[in-house]
This record gives sequence, C-alpha cells and structure tokens, in this order.
Amino acid sequence: MASHRRPAPLPVRDGLGPARLRLHGGPVAAELRDRFGAAAAAKVAAGEVLTADGAVVDETTVLPAGAHIFWYRELPDEVPVPFDIPVLHRDDDLVVVDKPHFLATMPRGRHVAQTALVRLRRELGLPELSPAHRLDRLTAGVLLFTTRRELRGPYQTLFARGAVRKQYLARSSAPPTGEFPRLVRSRIVKRRGCLQACEEPGEHNAETLVEALDPPNSGCYRLTPRTGRTHQLRVHLASLGLPIDGDPLYPRVVEVAADDFSTPLCLLAHRLEFEDPFTGRRRCFVSGRAFQR
Repeated sequence: MASHRRPAPLPVRDGLGPARLRLHGGPVAAELRDRFGAAAAAKVAAGEVLTADGAVVDETTVLPAGAHIFWYRELPDEVPVPFDIPVLHRDDDLVVVDKPHFLATMPRGRHVAQTALVRLRRELGLPELSPAHRLDRLTAGVLLFTTRRELRGPYQTLFARGAVRKQYLARSSAPPTGEFPRLVRSRIVKRRGCLQACEEPGEHNAETLVEALDPPNSGCYRLTPRTGRTHQLRVHLASLGLPIDGDPLYPRVVEVAADDFSTPLCLLAHRLEFEDPFTGRRRCFVSGRAFQR
C-alpha cells in the first residue's frame, strides 16, 4: 500500500536510505549512547543524526517519547549474492528486473546491502528507486520498481488493490494427486517470530488457481494467486502434497548455510500484467528464467 509518511530528512547514500529510530524520550544523545554505545555518540558528534524535521541532533537535543530520529546505520557483514540482476525493461518511470533467487527485494533484518533495491540504486544511479511490490528472498522473477518518489504510490496501489495479474511457475518432484486445474482456498496465518505460515480453520483469506503444465506428470505448475498472503503459494502447494523443490520451509524447516546457493527454490514470478495508472496502456513483463534440471 502507498505510504503517506513524510520523506526522510537525509538523502539516500550509497544506495541506502537512512534508518528511522523511535525514541524512548529525553536527552537524545544520552539515549543513543546508552542504547548503541560509542558509535552512536560519534555520529551525534559528527552531526549525522537528524530529527524528523531535519534539525541536527546535538548534546542538548531533547525529544519526547515516540519521536523519531534519522541516521545511517552501520551495515552488517553480509555474504554476497553471486548473481546478476537482469533488467527486463527501463524507461523514465519504471525499472523491471528479473530478480535472482536468494536476493531479498529490500533491506530487512540481516539483508541490507545484498538486496535488489540497494544493488540497483548503486548500479543504475537511481537514488529514488523504490519497489512497487515485493518478492520473497528465495523467489526469482519479475520485480517492478518506480524511479521517482512521486510515482511510487499509484503503482503500489495497483498491487494493493489486486489490479495486477500475476502468474508464477513452480516445480515439484512429488507425484501429483487429484485433478487439475484446482482452486485452492484456505485461511493462512503468519505469526511474528515463526518461520512458517500455517493454515487454520476459519473463513479463507488465500486463494490460488493451480494448473498442471504439459507434458503431463512433468512436475511443473502454473500458479495464479488471487490474494497475496505471506508464503501463500508455498503453503498451498505443500497442502496438496506437492512441496516446491528446494523449499527449506515447507513442509519442514531445513537449515541452510548463508553461503549455500546450491539449491534454489523452484518458484518463479513468471509474468506481471496491468493497466498503467498514468497512461491506461497495457503493460506486460515476462521473466526469461527457467528451472535448472
């Protein structure tokens, strides 16, 4: 969904925007020193910490509980993701890429610099580049970005309203059961702190059309989601007894080393199609990727 939050008072630097921190309240410099140590104190001394209205934080700055400051985070050590990000389309408004497996869409948790957003900002020289939607880190395929801040909202709204037609491809080595095509409906819940999403009794909130692709028994499926729950496609195929090849979460959690790129998840965001919110023109983008045998 489009965000109405005011722009950060610090610019994007080396592909990464500033971090936003909610304060406990009181003298800001002392709080940062207590919470983050000498590195935070050094940033205050260097004038690199700003309030939401752009004022520089110094030793005398006092802010109430719930106020926010902005600063550039210290980047964690990350394992480089050794795959390129092919550009499928680029114009003044949009950049559409064929995201590789193992690369997160945008910074989150331990994945910061090794994300599609930060790498593309650096490679393309587009500091306001922003994703219009997200793909899971393990999912490859078509990913759409806007090039300027004022464009972001209308394209994000398309995805939030379900006005973008998406098709995925998946492969499962498990023997198929039942008839296809099949419409899978269930209630999927993803709880904070849990790696897996789960299906629960109750009114369904997730819906996926699953079609078997020719030749019969090839193990390849076309998935058309009609909702966008976390891990929806992975959960729905696993519930049919067809866990996606290479999935480290479904049906069971498998530990994978951070530098192990040997077994990609066989899930591909193959196609995106929508009417452009500015021109009304039909847009269609298709991944050039295929599953490795």
